[in-house]
Amino acid sequence: MDGSTGSPLLSLQGLGKRFGTLQALEGIDLEVAAGSVLCLLGENGAGKSTLCNLIFGVYEPSAGTMTFDGAPWSPRSPAEALDRGIAMVHQHFSLVPRMTVVENLMLGQVSGMLKRHEFGARIRDIAESFGFTLDPDAVVGELSVGERQRAEIVKCLMRDPKLLVLDEPTAVLPPGEIGALLDICRRVADSGRAVIMVTHKLAEIARVADRVAVLRTGRKVADESMKGADMGALVHAMVGRELRPLDVALAEADDGAPPAAPAAEPRGFALVCDGLTVHDRHGAVRLDNFTLEIRPGEIVGLAGVEGNGQSELGMVLAGLQRPTEGRFYIGNAELTHAGAAAVTAAGGGIVPEDRHAVACVTALSVAENMYLNKLPQFTRWGLLQRRALNAAAAVQMKTFDVRAANPEVAFSGLSGGNQQKAVLARELTLDPLVALVAAQPTRGLDVSAVEAVYRQIRAAARRGVGVLLISSELDELIAVADRIAVLYRGRLVGERPAQPTERPAIGALMSGQGA
Repeated sequence: MDGSTGSPLLSLQGLGKRFGTLQALEGIDLEVAAGSVLCLLGENGAGKSTLCNLIFGVYEPSAGTMTFDGAPWSPRSPAEALDRGIAMVHQHFSLVPRMTVVENLMLGQVSGMLKRHEFGARIRDIAESFGFTLDPDAVVGELSVGERQRAEIVKCLMRDPKLLVLDEPTAVLPPGEIGALLDICRRVADSGRAVIMVTHKLAEIARVADRVAVLRTGRKVADESMKGADMGALVHAMVGRELRPLDVALAEADDGAPPAAPAAEPRGFALVCDGLTVHDRHGAVRLDNFTLEIRPGEIVGLAGVEGNGQSELGMVLAGLQRPTEGRFYIGNAELTHAGAAAVTAAGGGIVPEDRHAVACVTALSVAENMYLNKLPQFTRWGLLQRRALNAAAAVQMKTFDVRAANPEVAFSGLSGGNQQKAVLARELTLDPLVALVAAQPTRGLDVSAVEAVYRQIRAAARRGVGVLLISSELDELIAVADRIAVLYRGRLVGERPAQPTERPAIGALMSGQGA
């Protein structure tokens, strides 16, 4: 069904939202037709999530009105939105880590006698009908980020909503599952319902959208049908400038960068993983004899479909999980059983895939989070010198393009992309920084921010930092890395040069061919 011919299911008129002195949204007029998919584009912090949260009843608008399903719409809570037929998958997970998938999905959806097995069977059926698997009895805290996102999606779709709002739903999905989710969006729309999908990936928009709206600094700057839409013009509307392909932009940045200072003497390896093995609580092998050496100044990409041991490897190298077997070193220091503080002290910068769980304290300020590992530098007589801390954070925010009203705002108030940039800024400014382990560092970032993040990572490598870049984005790995190793079912199954011509060979290894 073409979204241009459907009747408006949702209509926004002059919608605005202010948080104190920050005008997050202003004057948004938008219609979402029944039977259509509307994709919402915008840089990190442009107001996309705020707009979704207004529709879903998380926030109340400061100005404007909404109409849903033919009646005025001013939700007082998400529960009211769910009752009216609006369901939302948020950027950040809402599942309880210590509970199983089925227990989480039963919360708020089941009353009276709990028929756990019937509910679990329904979860399996829904997941399989959408092209993926989900174990109802798995403990959420032991799932990968991608698996937790799938649970969130199933939780939302079980309600059979009239309007499905997806805030960056594919940001945590491996490439093979993105297509299945887009197919779901299309089927939901073709059944007469509507879908709003926030995404940064232009290929997804081209495949699934009927219309696309672009936000920049809280205002709508484009709204058009996808028939005949110019992708370049959409990107320009989003970021306000032309963007070159990632490999070209990074090459130009490298050409214009000052040459790295030669090392005083040859150094050994920045990061060494020697036979790292991890068993889960059931005894299953999640990481199997992982061995890899990274030299100073080298960027090694680790490719693989999510759920093949990347999460376990990242937790081990962060000092947050002990391996069952094996050792790892940063520089000359063995850190296998040393813990997270020792990893930092040895020069290990860690950008974890789940920033909310292990990378930040969302209740603290932006400044405090950006200097979590350096707060003693701003402490005198047991008191935190906030003026000095905020001044230092303001400089880093400008350098790394972390957008917030000021350094004192709560970290939880930042968009997901700006949170990621803040974590990256903290880890890249470690002194000394010997090795950087970056897991999915561009997850949730817009195309402009992706380029900026990789410029910073490449600059660190030029300074002699060894980089392990874990990503499910093969295009990014090819553009950024020097070589690419492939992880499949917890094992390192091959290694190829980071060249576009090697894509078929890398893809084959990722799918288990030749493993």
